[in-house]
Amino acid sequence: MAGLSRESMTSWPELKPMKNRLVNYGETKNGVAIIELISDSAGDPLEGDKTPVNTYTREMWHDIDDAILEARFNDDVSVILITGHGEKFFSAGASIKYLNTLSPRYKYFFCLHANETLSRLEQTPKLVIAALNGHTVGGGLEIAMAADKAKAMEIMVTGRKFSFEESREMDLVHDIYDSLSLDEFRQDVLDYAGRFSLPFAASKAIGNIKRSVQSGMEIPLEYHLALERELQSDLFQSEDAKEGIKAYVDRKTPRFEGK
Repeated sequence: MAGLSRESMTSWPELKPMKNRLVNYGETKNGVAIIELISDSAGDPLEGDKTPVNTYTREMWHDIDDAILEARFNDDVSVILITGHGEKFFSAGASIKYLNTLSPRYKYFFCLHANETLSRLEQTPKLVIAALNGHTVGGGLEIAMAADKAKAMEIMVTGRKFSFEESREMDLVHDIYDSLSLDEFRQDVLDYAGRFSLPFAASKAIGNIKRSVQSGMEIPLEYHLALERELQSDLFQSEDAKEGIKAYVDRKTPRFEGK
């Protein structure tokens, strides 16, 4: 296993700004797409020495949506990692300054667009990991909760703050890293994400599992079971299934291709 971990390690890639300069996007060589939120407290593109609070506006949601689609349609991407820019905030949620300029009806459609974008992220059949590099507040927590992990209603109804350690006890966070710097944190989360990328993880199977779980929660049981059978049948006919069985028989490590 140690050999696999070393081989799957990769470095933080060069990130390029999306159209509105509120999200940076890049992909590692082993198929991890990185979506990095980046804005000041007003929700504007980060300039000068302003602190990256990574609050969102309608323009940021456009950038997030475009980044999700970029990762979804790239066959070389098997994992999506979403994080915040800087060392203090993952995201402070919606920009209050921005919200104060909106009419009630516009706010409704603004929230609807955010919900639809997070639904697209949840329904994308690729593993989504939220790397919480700092404070995660309000709508920032909603973004984090769209990643592939358990969710907690209690947090939403009380609005109380809690530590990373408590969030792990509630299954909101899987792992806590004692990283000494932002660069070390980035490497830690990339190494974790690499465990779910090709060729060492069957990304097609992971995608089908996610689709079954996410879609199954929204439909009656008998339809969910039918969907599960269709997804299983799809996997049984895949090249990765043949590779997995052959590797097991030959007592070798499988090398999957996502096909």
